[in-house]
Amino acid sequence: MTRTSANVRRAEGPGERRAVPGLAIWSEGTEGEGMSELADVAPAFVEMAHRIVWCVVATTDTKGNPSTRVLHPVWEWDGAELTGWIATSPNSPKAAHLAANAGISLTYWHPDQDTATAACHTSWDDTEEGRQAGWDRFLLAPEPVGYDPRIIPQWTSPTAPEFGVLRLRPTSLRVMPGSLMTAGIGVPSIWRRA
Repeated sequence: MTRTSANVRRAEGPGERRAVPGLAIWSEGTEGEGMSELADVAPAFVEMAHRIVWCVVATTDTKGNPSTRVLHPVWEWDGAELTGWIATSPNSPKAAHLAANAGISLTYWHPDQDTATAACHTSWDDTEEGRQAGWDRFLLAPEPVGYDPRIIPQWTSPTAPEFGVLRLRPTSLRVMPGSLMTAGIGVPSIWRRA
């Protein structure tokens, strides 16, 4: 991606884009250009995601129709790999969508215009150990991200049929400070898996 700074307003005709002073415009560029290292983007992504907590998650159904819902992932960064986790039902329409296409896109948004977006490959961690670890991950995580899974009536324990643990493996990340949009200050951090 290449960055061009727009310093003047232009409108040359109907349908023309207007440039906003100080706002960076991103366009497709050479592969890898403008990309950051995962080690630089992941901590900023986790900080923003855990501060915002809730995100909109998009899947596609078996006919390719998009569907969204609001979910509450927990993210873990170990210094080399970023992994997200969602506690959710393995018997939901979302699970049927993921069986057909395991990819999701998710976006966190804050009223100050901070955004964090990830495209991820998903897989179910449905072993007994994985379900217990997932349960504990949410139970023991600090607020505001952590919560007791039992607040969902069908989730009586890690072995409840409606409780599932979905693992997220990001394929791309984008973290954008709201100040970029509101004041032209800052730059987005972008990473893509090679």
